Order: sequence, then structure tokens, then C-alpha cells
Amino acid sequence: MEKAKKLEITDEITKLMDSSEALYLTDFSGMTVEEVNSLRTDFYKAGIKYKVVKNTLALRAIKKSQIYAKFEDKLQNSLKGPTGIVFAGDDPVSPAKIIKKFFDKSQKPKLKVAILESEIYNSGQLNELSLLLSKNDLIARIMSSLDSPVSGIIGSINAVVRDLSSVIEEVAKKKAA
Repeated sequence: MEKAKKLEITDEITKLMDSSEALYLTDFSGMTVEEVNSLRTDFYKAGIKYKVVKNTLALRAIKKSQIYAKFEDKLQNSLKGPTGIVFAGDDPVSPAKIIKKFFDKSQKPKLKVAILESEIYNSGQLNELSLLLSKNDLIARIMSSLDSPVSGIIGSINAVVRDLSSVIEEVAKKKAA
């Protein structure tokens, strides 16, 4: 491969890394073309980028990355053998859910390492990652919990008003009788 092409690929990978909320390194060895295409399709539908690059180019990109350069030493050991890089979009958890779904079916691809929110997760923590809530789910739960007390107060006020109107109606009936 020409030096200019290598530099172009490294720059592309670096840009993808720096615009990614999370980074996943996978071992896709043993996967059929059909399985890889199906995985790519699921990633695409979720707005996730997936690239297979040479480990040396991935390491160069990590070194150049503004976000992931500090993890160079820890990621270097994971850049051996066939490596696919998953660049999470806005939701850093959705790649884990997709990888887990595929792994449960065929024990492939294997997670080598993942970085989310400046934390490193190893291959044994795929289950943990896949169980995390997405940012949108967390926001929805927080909003729901904030809304609950307000709904309760409004319901209580409505009940008091309803009871008061019933009492007034009963008093009016007794006075009329």
C-alpha cells in the first residue's frame, strides 16, 4: 500500500475516532461473509460506523486521536489479529447491544476491548455494556421520575376540588329540602 493511501486511511480513522462517543475493537475471525454483512447492516441501521483496518494503521490513528491517544498503551495489546473497529455515533451503548446479539447467536464477533466515557471495558464485560441504558432511555426515565411527583400533586389537588364540590352539592341539597 502506498504511503499516501496509508496516511489517508489513518486520517479517516482518526476523524471517525474523534467524532465517536465510544470505541469498540472486535475480533471478527471465523465470521462468514454473510455474518459480517449482516453485522454491518445492523450497525448501519443504528447509525454506527464499522471499519476493518490494518492494526498498524489503527494504532497510528489512535496516536493521532485527541480523545483516544491517552489509551494507546492499553489498546496496543488488543491490536493483534483481525480487528474490526466500531465507532459509536450518539449512543455509545448501542454497539454493545448489537455485538452481544450476534455473539449470542454464533460466539462471533468477540469483543477485544471497548472505551466508553473514558473507561476501558474488556471482553468479559460485554454483558454489562449491553445492559446499560442508552442516553435517550436515561433521559426518558429521569423525565418520567420528575413528572411523577407533579402528576401526583395535580391528582391530589383535583381530588380535593372534586370532594369539595361534592360536599357543597350535598349541603345545597339539604338546604333545599
